[in-house]
Amino acid sequence: MAMAAEDIERMIKAAFPDAQVSIQDLRGDGDHYAAHIVSSAFKGKSRVQQHQLVYKALKGNMGGVLHALALQTSAPAE
Repeated sequence: MAMAAEDIERMIKAAFPDAQVSIQDLRGDGDHYAAHIVSSAFKGKSRVQQHQLVYKALKGNMGGVLHALALQTSAPAE
């Protein structure tokens, strides 16, 4: 069962209300996505910590319903 891009975006925005989120379906199969996320929640955090926050926001769907998600995360430019 695939996960819709809208569901991914909704879950991310629920965890990071200020986030600017862009989701791209890489294969058109609903299983392989790329996401670019900009949020102040990432400020001062390492790339690994940023990605862990996103995986937590996806509530265990990563690796199950959501097969692959290429992440680009950053804090907003000041």
